[in-house]
Amino acid sequence: MATPLMKFLVVLLLVASGVFAQDARVNQIEKGLRPAFVIEGQPEPRWSIEERMAHYSVPGVSVAVIENGKIAWAKGYGVLQVGEKQPVTVETLFQAASISKPVAALATLRLVAQGKLSLDEDVNLKLRKWKVPAHQYRKPVTLRGIMSHSAGLTVHGFRGYARGEAVPSLVNVLNGESPANSAAVRVDIEPGSQWRYSGGGYSVMQQLVEDVTGEPFAAVVKRLVLDPAAMRHSTYEQPLPPRFHDVAARGHLASGKMVTGEWHTYPEQAAAGLWTTPSDLATILIQMQKAAAGDQALLPAAIFREMSKFQSKSYGLGWGLSGSGGNLGVGHGGSNAGFKCEAFAYLGRGQGAVVMTNGDRGAQLGAEIFRAIAAAYGWPDRKVEIRKTADSQADKMAELRGGRFLHPTR
Repeated sequence: MATPLMKFLVVLLLVASGVFAQDARVNQIEKGLRPAFVIEGQPEPRWSIEERMAHYSVPGVSVAVIENGKIAWAKGYGVLQVGEKQPVTVETLFQAASISKPVAALATLRLVAQGKLSLDEDVNLKLRKWKVPAHQYRKPVTLRGIMSHSAGLTVHGFRGYARGEAVPSLVNVLNGESPANSAAVRVDIEPGSQWRYSGGGYSVMQQLVEDVTGEPFAAVVKRLVLDPAAMRHSTYEQPLPPRFHDVAARGHLASGKMVTGEWHTYPEQAAAGLWTTPSDLATILIQMQKAAAGDQALLPAAIFREMSKFQSKSYGLGWGLSGSGGNLGVGHGGSNAGFKCEAFAYLGRGQGAVVMTNGDRGAQLGAEIFRAIAAAYGWPDRKVEIRKTADSQADKMAELRGGRFLHPTR
């Protein structure tokens, strides 16, 4: 019969072996970055994270990996700012850029679940401070269309405002009026007729949420998503409040030089304004996995089904979708000035990862890190492709630049 001491030693041995296996995987990833493809018959290269950070002039990277529906590990690499020594840690904040959209969509869908908004009614029925201008089409702009990028609205993305520049109000942005640096948000194709990425649509959604709740958008998302999901290192506040400055990564250009003013401000909060960490974003992905398994703590089942169903092209509501069945994945990329990132998870496999960088060439680096993670954890996708020399030269040159994230849209 096993004694208590023997049982304790067995548990200790199992824990130790698990830690060793995890450390081995982390080491495999850190030294195993790989290209999108190799030419048939040629050796497959491997690089370290540090080598590729230097290659792409990216000063800082933060990674979180999901396995068995939990954060298996998270780690930071490099520094907050080129030429400085403050290291990136798991608590370093990065701009999530367009990953702001699915988190904002989640908050809005919670208002739908509460009966305060509807997916399929004309948004003008509840907009107060601003209305979608009249257009020639009979179909209205709806939340379903906005979240799936099929509302017929203009303005792909936003470039933000450097420190010292005047920052417009949200109504200024929607009207394309000074000091806004983007065009007016308008309907110029029939709502529901086709997919077209629109950060402008998410700005309409931001205004709708504020009009319906009577609260600032950042406060609404904090109450409905960030706090319930225990995202303690995240905020939609813009400009970034001074209390976060010491732990915020600075954005960097493709040249490696820092963005003027360290980072840009985005009054387009729903489209591009989230500051967060990979671990906090991984928490949201885990919530999606739990919802897929029937947990309704954050999302009622009916709302989750809509969010994770292909609505238009490769999009559900907020998330980009890929795969099917047990390999159905949700993900989104982000591209703000000086920041590139991606979040992705398989809903039925309990696996996923988030990579955030503070460099304009971080998408290429991130794609290589994702392929290393996929190899280490046995993902069904993101494998290195074997190509013949007859393949398109243009395709080869694009891949040699480092590949791309799943949904790298702004």
